Amino acid sequence: MAEEERANAARVYDYMLGGAHNLGSDRDTARALLADFPWLQRIAWENRGFLARAVRFCLDQGVEQFLDLGSGAPTVGNVHEIARARRPGARIAYVDIEPVAVEHAHELLAEVDGVTATRADLRRPADVLASPGVADLLDFSRPVAVLVVAALHFVAPDDDIAAVLAAYRSVLAPGSLVVVSHGSADQDDPELAAAMDTITAVMAASETPAYSRTRRELADLFADDPGLELLPPGLVDVTAWPAPEQREPVGVYAAVARVP
Repeated sequence: MAEEERANAARVYDYMLGGAHNLGSDRDTARALLADFPWLQRIAWENRGFLARAVRFCLDQGVEQFLDLGSGAPTVGNVHEIARARRPGARIAYVDIEPVAVEHAHELLAEVDGVTATRADLRRPADVLASPGVADLLDFSRPVAVLVVAALHFVAPDDDIAAVLAAYRSVLAPGSLVVVSHGSADQDDPELAAAMDTITAVMAASETPAYSRTRRELADLFADDPGLELLPPGLVDVTAWPAPEQREPVGVYAAVARVP
């Protein structure tokens, strides 16, 4: 199968959320996954719900600029619609490496001022930050929210994600926020742990393999960076941020940190 025809996580995610910016290979992969693991769609929606809550939290903190890394196509519940429902002047820079997602984003955003889509690799912060869609839109002398939601688990272990996050954090003004969610097989529930391991194994054959990290590895991203202050409730399942809910966890950890 040609590379451009292989299933891609961003487009599979779009399909599971009910979006239209996906290819036949993505739909086939999503349907096959859902046939065996119907709860995968709940993971997608719970992660999207976390994103919406986090964006509103950022707005409540007075942050109206967003750098959305690994954004995929601006699909159901996208950042600019959530943010601008409260702050019409909010600025959003979407960044993704996947060409089809960025092409669709350009189509969707052609008539939208103050929102850009850039094709770039989040693992190369200097390139991302220097791109016109980011540098010409966001004012880094003021607080910016960096969103890395359901994206870091597609960064391979050989890539130093702590250094990647630190590079973005280093350009952020005080009061800026960093929002992260990351799938993990390190779960108290053995059935959930096995399910997350299965997802990792299935995605290994896709264009965008996923990698699990432990709770300690994820917590250390914040604990080891003195430039970030982890906010309550700390590192929790996406269903429990910002407050515990009476819902089953889905195996995706979430955290929000502030640049003090």
